[in-house]
Amino acid sequence: MNHQSTHEKLKTMMIISIFTAIICILAQVTIPLPIVPITGQTLAIGLAATILGSRKGTLAVGLYLVLGAVGLPVFAGMSGGIGIIVGPTGGYLLSYLPVAFLTGFLLEKTNFTIFYGILANIIGMILTLVLGTLWLKVTLSLTWTAAFYSGSAPFILVGLLKAFLAGYLGITIYHRLKSARLLPVNSKKSSSY
Repeated sequence: MNHQSTHEKLKTMMIISIFTAIICILAQVTIPLPIVPITGQTLAIGLAATILGSRKGTLAVGLYLVLGAVGLPVFAGMSGGIGIIVGPTGGYLLSYLPVAFLTGFLLEKTNFTIFYGILANIIGMILTLVLGTLWLKVTLSLTWTAAFYSGSAPFILVGLLKAFLAGYLGITIYHRLKSARLLPVNSKKSSSY
């Protein structure tokens, strides 16, 4: 293994770890609601996916979920443990893996522009709400109406705001990190933001 390859792998591991830490920190920004709180987690997931892309963004989210599953207090409200993942709000947590992958994948297949960044994050937000609400309905034996009003309705406007922020800030940061050569340069066109 050559020095350049080792350096790139180390840089990748550090970047993934930094974004895992960002997710852990933003998860503690919460606005309590009766069943499901509003948190900064989804903003952090969107930022990780937008900046790191599908593979590395999903790895950062996966590491976050593993840390929480083994009991570290990284989930909202300084909570952790497998009980949180299998509990009523676990569907939101588990949705973060496909959301991170899909958000990054959409950007990789289109272009890393603010428009596509916001669009990919809105699609990710919708997927989080759908999967989280389905899980909530099943685990609490709620009606579809009750599940929608407790698991989706309160989060639509704030979700759109977080999707906008994740798309705008994520693309801006992505281009700055690319310019500083802190992210690997790929052949895909990623200008015109």
